[in-house]
Amino acid sequence: MKRTGLLGATALGLALLATGYMAGNRGLDVAPAAHAETLDRATVEKIVRDYLLANPEVLLEAQEALETKQQEQQRLAHLDTIKQNKDAIFNSSFDGVVGNPDGKVTIVEFYDYNCGYCKRAMDDMEALTKEDPDLRFVLKEFPILSADSQKASIVSMAFHLMQPEKYGDFHRALMSGEGRATEEEAIKVALSLGADEAELRAKMKDPSIPQALSATYELATKLSVSGTPSYVVGEEVIYGALGKEVLAEKIAAAKEAL
Repeated sequence: MKRTGLLGATALGLALLATGYMAGNRGLDVAPAAHAETLDRATVEKIVRDYLLANPEVLLEAQEALETKQQEQQRLAHLDTIKQNKDAIFNSSFDGVVGNPDGKVTIVEFYDYNCGYCKRAMDDMEALTKEDPDLRFVLKEFPILSADSQKASIVSMAFHLMQPEKYGDFHRALMSGEGRATEEEAIKVALSLGADEAELRAKMKDPSIPQALSATYELATKLSVSGTPSYVVGEEVIYGALGKEVLAEKIAAAKEAL
């Protein structure tokens, strides 16, 4: 809800208070809803206006209370979604894994190969998996920025089906490349890692790839993920490239919850 909505809600509450006050002074013994009919609009608006001018902090307090309530509601909704979709989030066979594949703590990243923030966040992934031998880092293809991103992800997923053990190398090479990630660039990376081009192009037509991407888009919607990078750590969803230190704190918290 925007501030204008808060103003309306606050004004309504004050109007009811004002109505009750006026009715009380008039000795009316009727329900508050009926009191509103005894007050003209101008009187109510003046009472509300005078109160807000004298106490403007009320709107800020209401805004903060509303945001806190909405954040808690979102947290609970995400918690339920994570519980209901645990395997799809943490154990999809289409997702690449770096770090310790058997690690006790898993962090999932939704990424796009043409996302500049994702490119910079790759250093966070590298540092975290290097420092924590018990960390499992799952890479979830979420190409939302362009048609090039979608085509590059299809190559990426096809390569993963062929050589999952080299997926980390593929991801690092394509993500760190200069310029846009395209189908052509992704194929070049795959071939440099030993993929057979004919087999790769055939695998790119595998119907399970668009099905997996569709499932990821649906999952992202449930988690309110609309940008990259976004992460799932334990029972929490994190939006944006917040940096290694923040992610490390979230990982530590997830470990403590085990």
